[in-house]
Amino acid sequence: MPTTTLRALNGLDETPASLADATLILVDYQNTYTRGVLELDGWQAALDAAAALLDRARAAGAKVIHVVNDGGEDTPYDIRAEIGRIHPSVAPVEGEPVVVKQVPDAFVGTDLGEHVDAAGHKDVVVAGFMTHMCVAFTAAGAYLRGNRPTVVADACATRALASVGSELTADQVHHGALATIADVYGVVVASEKSLG
Repeated sequence: MPTTTLRALNGLDETPASLADATLILVDYQNTYTRGVLELDGWQAALDAAAALLDRARAAGAKVIHVVNDGGEDTPYDIRAEIGRIHPSVAPVEGEPVVVKQVPDAFVGTDLGEHVDAAGHKDVVVAGFMTHMCVAFTAAGAYLRGNRPTVVADACATRALASVGSELTADQVHHGALATIADVYGVVVASEKSLG
Protein backbone atom coordinates (compact mmCIF):
# COMPACT_ATOMS: atom_id res chain seq x y z
CA MET A 1 0.00 0.00 0.00
CA PRO A 2 1.54 3.36 -0.99
CA THR A 3 2.18 5.86 1.75
CA THR A 4 1.31 9.53 1.54
CA THR A 5 3.00 12.09 3.74
CA LEU A 6 1.23 14.86 5.56
CA ARG A 7 3.51 17.19 3.59
CA ALA A 8 2.04 15.93 0.34
CA LEU A 9 -1.53 16.05 1.64
CA ASN A 10 -1.00 19.67 2.69
CA GLY A 11 0.68 20.69 -0.55
CA LEU A 12 4.00 21.58 1.09
CA ASP A 13 7.04 22.04 -1.13
CA GLU A 14 9.18 18.90 -1.31
CA THR A 15 12.10 20.44 -3.17
CA PRO A 16 15.42 20.05 -1.30
CA ALA A 17 17.17 23.24 -0.27
CA SER A 18 19.98 24.76 -2.29
CA LEU A 19 23.05 25.41 -0.16
CA ALA A 20 23.64 28.77 -1.81
CA ASP A 21 20.18 29.91 -0.64
CA ALA A 22 20.03 28.26 2.78
CA THR A 23 21.50 28.41 6.25
CA LEU A 24 23.35 25.29 7.42
CA ILE A 25 22.69 24.28 11.04
CA LEU A 26 25.09 21.66 12.40
CA VAL A 27 23.66 20.15 15.58
CA ASP A 28 25.69 18.64 18.43
CA TYR A 29 28.68 17.17 16.61
CA GLN A 30 30.28 16.83 20.02
CA ASN A 31 33.07 14.44 21.02
CA THR A 32 30.79 12.74 23.56
CA TYR A 33 29.04 10.93 20.70
CA THR A 34 32.26 9.37 19.41
CA ARG A 35 33.13 7.25 22.47
CA GLY A 36 31.96 6.03 25.84
CA VAL A 37 28.42 5.66 27.08
CA LEU A 38 26.90 7.87 24.36
CA GLU A 39 28.90 6.55 21.38
CA LEU A 40 26.59 6.47 18.36
CA ASP A 41 26.37 3.69 15.81
CA GLY A 42 27.85 4.93 12.54
CA TRP A 43 29.19 8.17 13.98
CA GLN A 44 32.37 8.15 11.86
CA ALA A 45 30.55 7.80 8.53
CA ALA A 46 28.05 10.47 9.60
CA LEU A 47 30.86 12.79 10.68
CA ASP A 48 32.65 12.29 7.35
CA ALA A 49 29.41 13.11 5.53
CA ALA A 50 28.96 16.19 7.73
CA ALA A 51 32.49 17.37 6.90
CA ALA A 52 31.72 17.04 3.17
CA LEU A 53 28.44 18.93 3.68
CA LEU A 54 30.24 21.67 5.59
CA ASP A 55 32.92 22.01 2.89
CA ARG A 56 30.23 22.34 0.22
CA ALA A 57 28.27 24.88 2.25
CA ARG A 58 31.33 27.03 2.82
CA ALA A 59 32.23 26.84 -0.88
CA ALA A 60 28.66 27.93 -1.75
CA GLY A 61 28.89 30.89 0.63
CA ALA A 62 26.14 29.59 2.91
CA LYS A 63 25.74 30.90 6.44
CA VAL A 64 26.91 28.16 8.82
CA ILE A 65 25.72 27.93 12.42
CA HIS A 66 27.06 25.37 14.90
CA VAL A 67 24.98 24.17 17.84
CA VAL A 68 26.22 22.46 21.01
CA ASN A 69 24.36 21.08 23.99
CA ASP A 70 25.63 22.15 27.40
CA GLY A 71 24.69 19.72 30.13
CA GLY A 72 26.83 21.42 32.76
CA GLU A 73 30.15 20.64 34.39
CA ASP A 74 31.20 17.00 34.72
CA THR A 75 28.48 15.71 32.38
CA PRO A 76 28.95 14.03 28.98
CA TYR A 77 27.85 17.40 27.55
CA ASP A 78 30.30 19.63 29.41
CA ILE A 79 31.31 22.17 26.77
CA ARG A 80 34.13 23.40 29.03
CA ALA A 81 35.80 19.99 28.69
CA GLU A 82 37.13 18.15 25.65
CA ILE A 83 34.26 15.62 25.77
CA GLY A 84 31.67 18.34 25.08
CA ARG A 85 33.55 20.21 22.37
CA ILE A 86 32.72 20.11 18.67
CA HIS A 87 34.67 17.39 16.85
CA PRO A 88 37.67 18.87 15.01
CA SER A 89 36.52 17.59 11.60
CA VAL A 90 33.53 19.98 11.66
CA ALA A 91 34.88 22.69 13.96
CA PRO A 92 33.75 26.28 13.38
CA VAL A 93 35.98 28.80 11.67
CA GLU A 94 36.06 32.51 12.33
CA GLY A 95 32.72 34.13 11.64
CA GLU A 96 30.65 30.97 12.21
CA PRO A 97 28.56 31.37 15.37
CA VAL A 98 28.20 28.67 18.00
CA VAL A 99 24.80 28.50 19.66
CA VAL A 100 24.67 26.88 23.11
CA LYS A 101 21.44 25.09 23.96
CA GLN A 102 20.13 23.06 26.86
CA VAL A 103 17.09 21.34 25.33
CA PRO A 104 16.64 19.24 22.17
CA ASP A 105 15.10 22.03 20.04
CA ALA A 106 18.02 24.36 19.34
CA PHE A 107 15.62 27.29 18.82
CA VAL A 108 14.30 27.18 22.40
CA GLY A 109 15.99 29.59 24.79
CA THR A 110 18.78 30.48 22.35
CA ASP A 111 19.58 33.08 19.70
CA LEU A 112 19.52 30.53 16.86
CA GLY A 113 16.40 32.09 15.38
CA GLU A 114 18.06 35.51 15.30
CA HIS A 115 21.07 34.07 13.45
CA VAL A 116 18.80 32.28 10.95
CA ASP A 117 16.69 35.42 10.39
CA ALA A 118 19.80 37.58 9.95
CA ALA A 119 21.04 35.24 7.21
CA GLY A 120 17.89 36.08 5.26
CA HIS A 121 16.95 32.61 4.03
CA LYS A 122 13.75 30.71 4.73
CA ASP A 123 15.48 27.42 3.90
CA VAL A 124 17.66 25.73 6.51
CA VAL A 125 19.72 22.57 6.11
CA VAL A 126 19.95 20.55 9.31
CA ALA A 127 22.30 17.69 10.18
CA GLY A 128 23.78 16.35 13.38
CA PHE A 129 23.71 14.01 16.36
CA MET A 130 21.31 12.40 17.46
CA THR A 131 18.80 11.88 14.64
CA HIS A 132 15.86 11.00 16.88
CA MET A 133 16.52 13.72 19.42
CA CYS A 134 18.14 17.09 18.66
CA VAL A 135 18.06 16.77 14.86
CA ALA A 136 14.35 15.90 14.82
CA PHE A 137 13.42 18.51 17.42
CA THR A 138 15.46 21.27 15.72
CA ALA A 139 13.95 20.43 12.31
CA ALA A 140 10.48 20.56 13.90
CA GLY A 141 11.38 23.83 15.62
CA ALA A 142 12.50 25.32 12.31
CA TYR A 143 9.27 24.22 10.64
CA LEU A 144 7.11 25.61 13.44
CA ARG A 145 8.77 29.03 13.21
CA GLY A 146 8.17 29.23 9.45
CA ASN A 147 11.48 27.99 8.07
CA ARG A 148 11.74 25.21 5.49
CA PRO A 149 14.12 22.51 6.77
CA THR A 150 15.99 19.96 4.71
CA VAL A 151 17.67 17.19 6.73
CA VAL A 152 20.72 15.37 5.34
CA ALA A 153 20.29 11.72 6.36
CA ASP A 154 23.81 10.36 5.98
CA ALA A 155 25.26 13.21 8.07
CA CYS A 156 23.13 12.12 11.05
CA ALA A 157 23.51 9.21 13.46
CA THR A 158 21.91 7.88 16.62
CA ARG A 159 21.94 4.90 18.98
CA ALA A 160 19.82 1.86 19.85
CA LEU A 161 16.89 2.43 22.20
CA ALA A 162 14.56 0.27 24.27
CA SER A 163 10.83 0.51 23.58
CA VAL A 164 7.98 -1.28 25.37
CA GLY A 165 9.72 -4.58 25.94
CA SER A 166 11.83 -4.61 22.79
CA GLU A 167 15.05 -3.07 21.56
CA LEU A 168 15.18 -0.93 18.46
CA THR A 169 18.46 -0.88 16.56
CA ALA A 170 20.17 2.41 15.90
CA ASP A 171 19.27 2.00 12.23
CA GLN A 172 15.57 1.59 13.10
CA VAL A 173 15.64 4.63 15.40
CA HIS A 174 17.51 6.69 12.76
CA HIS A 175 15.09 5.83 9.95
CA GLY A 176 12.04 6.21 12.18
CA ALA A 177 13.17 9.73 13.08
CA LEU A 178 13.83 10.59 9.44
CA ALA A 179 10.38 9.27 8.48
CA THR A 180 8.78 11.45 11.17
CA ILE A 181 10.63 14.51 9.86
CA ALA A 182 9.74 13.71 6.23
CA ASP A 183 6.07 13.19 7.11
CA VAL A 184 5.56 16.87 7.88
CA TYR A 185 8.47 18.88 9.30
CA GLY A 186 10.90 18.90 6.41
CA VAL A 187 12.43 17.43 3.31
CA VAL A 188 14.86 14.56 3.92
CA VAL A 189 17.65 13.83 1.44
CA ALA A 190 20.03 10.89 1.42
CA SER A 191 23.21 12.98 1.22
CA GLU A 192 24.61 16.42 0.45
CA LYS A 193 24.76 15.35 -3.22
CA SER A 194 20.96 15.73 -3.33
CA LEU A 195 21.13 19.42 -2.39
CA GLY A 196 21.09 22.13 -5.00
